[in-house]
Amino acid sequence: MPITRIFRVQIVPELRQEFEDKFSSISVHVVNVALGFISVSILKPTIWAPDEYAMISQWENEAALKAFAGEEWSHAVIPPGMEKFVVECWVHHYESWA
Repeated sequence: MPITRIFRVQIVPELRQEFEDKFSSISVHVVNVALGFISVSILKPTIWAPDEYAMISQWENEAALKAFAGEEWSHAVIPPGMEKFVVECWVHHYESWA
């Protein structure tokens, strides 16, 4: 059963432009080349949460997520060099049931 992974990240506001450039290239690439990956969307903040971004990815199954993120797949996967932007981050997973 497919699993949707929602990664949310609060960034250092002063690094916004550099983060956006790298999030849309480096972070998306890491997901795109993973086995079992289905799709990905990246989201920019609204005025209500100006420093929070999101990546929503869909995976074939739990095994695909484990192959991508390891046994502790409920934790964030932060590509090298991207950690400097992160103030705080969260990961949530969902299965479709309807």
